[in-house]
This record gives sequence, C-alpha cells and structure tokens, in this order.
Amino acid sequence: MASPLSPIPFPPFLSSSSTTLTRRSLLLSSSFSTALNTPSLSSSSLSPPLDTTITDRVFLDFSLCPTYFRSTVTNTSTTAAAADTPLCTDPTPLGRIVLGLYGNLLPLTVSTFKLMCTSSSYKNTLVHKVFPGQFFQAGRQGRSREYGEVHLLPALDLPLNTETVDSKAFLLRHSRAGVVSLCLSENDDDDEVKLGSDYRNVEFLITTGPGPCPQLDNNNIVFGTVLEGLDVVTAIASIPTYKPSERIRLLNDLAEFFGDERAQKGRTLWNRPLKTVYISDCGEVQVTKPSMSPTLP
Repeated sequence: MASPLSPIPFPPFLSSSSTTLTRRSLLLSSSFSTALNTPSLSSSSLSPPLDTTITDRVFLDFSLCPTYFRSTVTNTSTTAAAADTPLCTDPTPLGRIVLGLYGNLLPLTVSTFKLMCTSSSYKNTLVHKVFPGQFFQAGRQGRSREYGEVHLLPALDLPLNTETVDSKAFLLRHSRAGVVSLCLSENDDDDEVKLGSDYRNVEFLITTGPGPCPQLDNNNIVFGTVLEGLDVVTAIASIPTYKPSERIRLLNDLAEFFGDERAQKGRTLWNRPLKTVYISDCGEVQVTKPSMSPTLP
C-alpha cells in the first residue's frame, strides 16, 4: 500500500480549510515561497568597482643573448654606466612590451615602477625566473650589477611602499595573461639586500597564460596590464628552463630540514632560463591625450 502523501503547506493568504487548489493559488504559493527564500541585497553589501584607469604607460624591450653573458659591469659602476653596458654582444631582440599602470588605484607602487623604468634601473637586468604556463619574474635585487641584477642607488630615493600592507591593494586577481604584479610571496631578492634599512621591493612578474594563476592572488599586488606585446610575453614563456630532477629535489628538502643554507641557494637556480633573456631598454610611453586612457577590468 502506498504511503500517504504529506499535505501541501498553504501560504498565509490562502485559507487552510480550502480543499481545492486552483492554478492561480499554486502560482501565488510558489511566488510567496520564492520571495521568502530570496535574500535581500543591501547597498552596503555591494562594494564599488575598483578604479583600474590606466594613468601611465611604460615600455620594456627584451633581448636574448646567443650565449651566457659575461658582463663587464662592476659593482662600483653607476646606474648610468651599467645601463649603457649590454649584457652580451650581438643580442637578438625579442620585442617590446607596453604596460598600462593603475596609478589611481595604487599610486605608490605605480610611481616606484615608473621611476625604475625612466631611470633605466631595470635596463640590462635579467628575467631570472620563468614558470611555463604561469608567469616570469624580473627585477631581482642583488649586491652587484655584474650578474644582471638590479642594484638600487641611494640617489633614486624611492618612497616606502605602504601599499604592501594595505588589504585593499590585493583585490585584483591574476586572472589572465598579461597581468603585471609586484612580487611579494614570490620575491627572491638577495637576503642581505633585504636586511638593508633602505630596502625597497621592485621585483615584478608578468603572467604568461594561457590560464589564470590563482596561487598568486592575495599575495602579490596587481598594478598594471600588458597593452601591447603579448607575443613577446609568449616568446619569453617558451624559453627552456632548468628543472631539477626528483632526486635533487629530495636532497634539497633534506638539506633544508637539517638547516643547510646551501639548500635555499640551490633553489635559486630552479626555473632559471637556460638562455639569457634580459631587459635591453625601458622608459615611459608618452601619450598625446592621457585623459582618454581606457579602463580595463
């Protein structure tokens, strides 16, 4: 024998004594139930859109060395002298990347990056890490320009970037190729440089696609986007890198467990490009009508 059906609940505006349900009463009952279960959206729960207006444009030219470079730059060289000394002879140009920067949203991060470009501080420095299908890194600081590392001079007088501790600075996502981000969780500047009282983080990354990089979200600051040159981004992403074997990874983990400092130094070689790719020139792109800057999502 079939179990009895449970009675249909009536909304308050229908008589509970009624035994006949019309099509209209069923529709009213359904509408009433939907209205009760639909949460109301208050104006306070809707946050305003982020201001991603492009306020500044800079360019980065990339080149490839035919062999591993032997730089003639010395540690005592000035920034200007280092910028005028190429990392290798007969480099192959890869092309130019034009970046649009979100100066209204992140004024400190953008002004620092722009100054690094206009002062040629990034010029003749390496792309030191490439993660295939994810991103590449550049702008690593070291104790010497001799090895293609960024060496900041006190004359630059970069401001302290307080946006690195502001939660609002981490709202943009690494959702596609061509996202420009300040390296925080991925930063691998020289440890001795980080201990300096005048240390400023200028290392950056650019996502290469094809998909998003959610592991970078909430840990690095997105401050711009690639406007031109995604083909150059793809070319850099395709450069072969050093990938340690599983045995080397296990030995490195063991060395780190026992506190061997060489473990961390060894990991700096992982994902290094097997060809020398570097920033051969950089600067600001002058726009005739900057007020017509587009707004990107």
